Amino acid sequence: MKKKSKRKSRGVVVHVGQFEFLKINTGKREWRDAYHWILSLSWPQFAALISAAYLALNAVFAFFYEIAGNSIAEMPPGSFSAAFFFSVQTLATVGYGHMYPTTLYGNILTTVEIMVGMFGLAVMTGLIFVRFSRPTARIEFTKNVVIAAFDGQPTLMLRVANLRHYSMAEAEFRIMFMRDEQIKEGETFRRFYSLKLHFDRLITFPVVLTLRHTIDKQSPLHGMTAESLEATDSRLVASVVGIETVIQAAVQSQKDYSWRDIRFGERFVEIYTETGEGRLTVDYGRLHETEPAAL
Repeated sequence: MKKKSKRKSRGVVVHVGQFEFLKINTGKREWRDAYHWILSLSWPQFAALISAAYLALNAVFAFFYEIAGNSIAEMPPGSFSAAFFFSVQTLATVGYGHMYPTTLYGNILTTVEIMVGMFGLAVMTGLIFVRFSRPTARIEFTKNVVIAAFDGQPTLMLRVANLRHYSMAEAEFRIMFMRDEQIKEGETFRRFYSLKLHFDRLITFPVVLTLRHTIDKQSPLHGMTAESLEATDSRLVASVVGIETVIQAAVQSQKDYSWRDIRFGERFVEIYTETGEGRLTVDYGRLHETEPAAL
């Protein structure tokens, strides 16, 4: 006898910045995964999902009302639209009184629909509350990473900006560098390096900061050029973790860069202007602008 071959899973696509991963043979999804999936939807997608579920649920109950015969008083026989709108009224527990159940079947069906409506309203309210109350970090990273001289040494630099109108507390900054390297066995291996920054933690993060990594002999970027970055498929991932002072919750934001986004011999233009009396003007409109600089 031939053994039945297991049906292969189509897999799950996971997007992380510019990367796309296809996860296969991960096993069955749990019901709780649907909760995380719904929370990950955009607001238009979430609204479309709720609307579709609402219409489908009413259509199902309308079908059972329609086949019930004379179970609902004053409902025109064979009218799906009348059954549908009666289902809408019942699901919302409005009860206009124009149509009402007259048989045991009709009363049981309306009871079930009212219970479904109560549970559905509770679930929908919870989902909307979580989506509104979930804290997010409005952090903007520069489109490119630059390498130029700083304090007499070649330095990798990128900017991060806090777009909120209040300061973030206990902010932590990280930059990870990754590239393909050939190991002694002759295979290509992906290595990850945490770049040492001039500072990686600040008590307060109000506006715009430039993260810097000195490319010295201990740096994994030492001696690398634009060509070697391309040849090794080099990439960077920048991360900011902090505490929202209004909601008092931890938030995180990140951005990844490929070798195409690393520019040699450029630096970011100055965006701070001192206006006197301890006030600094920060021009967010020039956040991504660069200018030529010596290496």
